[in-house]
Amino acid sequence: MFKYEKKLNYPVNLKKKDLKMAKYLITQFGGSNGELGAALRYFSQKFTMPDDKGKALLNDIATEEFGHCEMICSMVYQLTKDATIEEMMDAGLGTNFVEHGKAIYPTDSAGVPFSVTYFNTTSDPLADLAEDMAAEQKARATYENLIDIATDKDIIGVLLFLRQREIVHYNRFKELFEYYKKKGY
Repeated sequence: MFKYEKKLNYPVNLKKKDLKMAKYLITQFGGSNGELGAALRYFSQKFTMPDDKGKALLNDIATEEFGHCEMICSMVYQLTKDATIEEMMDAGLGTNFVEHGKAIYPTDSAGVPFSVTYFNTTSDPLADLAEDMAAEQKARATYENLIDIATDKDIIGVLLFLRQREIVHYNRFKELFEYYKKKGY
């Protein structure tokens, strides 16, 4: 079902340490509008889609979202890998350091751990797809907020790529929503 290619969807090669940006970026891994929630949401919902078309789309996008998790985690790692404990503390990452060292852990930017309560599955394809479209819009908005505060062109490039993928996913979900609506689901 899955094939792992040992490369990211978009290259992540950050050259400058930036712990504050890492603190903000982690929300796109473990926050309420982040990539991990999207991947698990779509993966879970695919099983009750009414046909292979819906199952395939949700599986494809779920798989891509796991790749986006890898990109975000790569960014956070690269931004923090050479940080001292004092720098971690000064950037507001002291709690993360105490609990996890420099490991990547799914939280939002405030340090709240990931929760499956961030998403739902209903077995109603229209309800689930409506939630999926909203999720993509929220992720897009979060990426736009991150782009607004980013100053490093290497970070901005990755964020622009991820933002664009949210738009593509929204459009695919909208197409499937309209298709199912016409079929009377």
